[in-house]
Amino acid sequence: MPWGLNRYYGAGDLHFITSSCYQRRPLLGTARRRDLFLTVLEQVRRRYQFVVIGYVVMPEHFHLLLSEPQERTLSTVMQALKLGFARRVLAQQRRRRNVAQAELFEPAPRRIWQPRFYDFNVWTARKRAEKLRYMHRNPVKRGLVESPELWRRSSYRTYAFAESGPVRVNEWQVLKLKIRSPTA
Repeated sequence: MPWGLNRYYGAGDLHFITSSCYQRRPLLGTARRRDLFLTVLEQVRRRYQFVVIGYVVMPEHFHLLLSEPQERTLSTVMQALKLGFARRVLAQQRRRRNVAQAELFEPAPRRIWQPRFYDFNVWTARKRAEKLRYMHRNPVKRGLVESPELWRRSSYRTYAFAESGPVRVNEWQVLKLKIRSPTA
């Protein structure tokens, strides 16, 4: 673990996560790749039982606003998400690749993600709203769309129009009440 990097888990905070593709390449640049990422995110959400408050998938990075998972740490969740996506993408590339033409085109990436991820603990309603607004406006700010509702790979439409998307948002019933035994 790099020096000076602290993660704060266990307090029940929400976490604003940012992770980038390797060397900031647009490896999430196609709708198909972004859809695959969201499919993997939903699978990981169900497996590790955490709540997705918001998300946006950009061409070279993603942002998530999440609760802590029921059983494991957020680091385990991020490892499962990034590894699950990377394995699928790399397997697809190996299946499609024609060895005879390998040198004619840009070589397929061997790495998908930058190591690590940025984690910011969110403990107030004001900060939660700020992070959601930032995520949902990110595609507009980058000039990818004119307004947030046009970017389909974010949780904006869930909030604005109550549409269900590929990832369940605000599904709090996945969290189980943790009962602590009383101390004497």
